[in-house]
Amino acid sequence: MGKSTPVQTITFPLEGEFIALNDLLKLAGVCDSGGAGKALVAAGEVSVDGAHESRKTAKIRAGQVVGLAGIEIRVVAA
Repeated sequence: MGKSTPVQTITFPLEGEFIALNDLLKLAGVCDSGGAGKALVAAGEVSVDGAHESRKTAKIRAGQVVGLAGIEIRVVAA
């Protein structure tokens, strides 16, 4: 059995109806820029609600969970 990676949970308060996935990654502090967020998505590193997400600007709404590399971003209404 392999070692399980501890999950870091980030709660992100969403102002407005939705946020683009690449912008969420940047604003949650997971990457340095929207471009870096797009690269993570393009590399297949990101999931939304447990399913692989390949759309860099997918609309993420309150109640959704974005995951990557041991990090879980829970999006909540502000």
